[in-house]
Amino acid sequence: MATANPSLRRPQPSLPNRVLLHPAAKPLLGLLCLLPVAWLFWAAWHDQLGANPAEALIRQLGDWTIRFLVLVLLVTPLRTWAGWPALARMRRMLGLFVFFYASLHLLAYAWFDMGLDLAAIVHDTGQRRFILVGMLSWVLLLALAATSFNRAIRWLGAARWQALHRTVYVVAALAVLHFFWMRAGKNDFAEVWVYAALLGGLLGWRLWRRLARSRSAQASGTSMRS
Repeated sequence: MATANPSLRRPQPSLPNRVLLHPAAKPLLGLLCLLPVAWLFWAAWHDQLGANPAEALIRQLGDWTIRFLVLVLLVTPLRTWAGWPALARMRRMLGLFVFFYASLHLLAYAWFDMGLDLAAIVHDTGQRRFILVGMLSWVLLLALAATSFNRAIRWLGAARWQALHRTVYVVAALAVLHFFWMRAGKNDFAEVWVYAALLGGLLGWRLWRRLARSRSAQASGTSMRS
């Protein structure tokens, strides 16, 4: 009986990729992503958020929003550098958790700061620029979350869907600006610069890669014509 040529066998994925492709990987990631909000609500219930628990809850939900935004933008560089293509299947879930935490951040602000008074929220949005920028970020995230499913890709078409989802870079810039203006009142920018550096580095890497691909394509075209 003939045996298969070992050289023709499909190479096995690396251990990290096998872990990422495991059926339990996504549910486990979902549970891990829920841990911060679970801890915050436990801490609020047990009066562990300090002298001003409402402010602490609003701020920490905002912090976790921007942390998950960093994680989403880290997926493509990490799968490229580490050779983990299976990591791409986690990006949609992480993106939805950005929207989840941003929505909780907005809800906490609307409830604890504004008493769910729509007129007061609209007035505050016009009065304070960091609130306006935060609202714009949330609206963009809403559009991204609503079109994050395969049916939306078919409905919009791949080109328009990709153009829409590139607005995540605008969200990143607005998130840093929101954080900067929010901290301007206390002149405390240490964390702002950390997140600005992380997001700026991730966006800069994408720009560098696009320019490198463009140069490579131009060089290939020139060599073919010569």
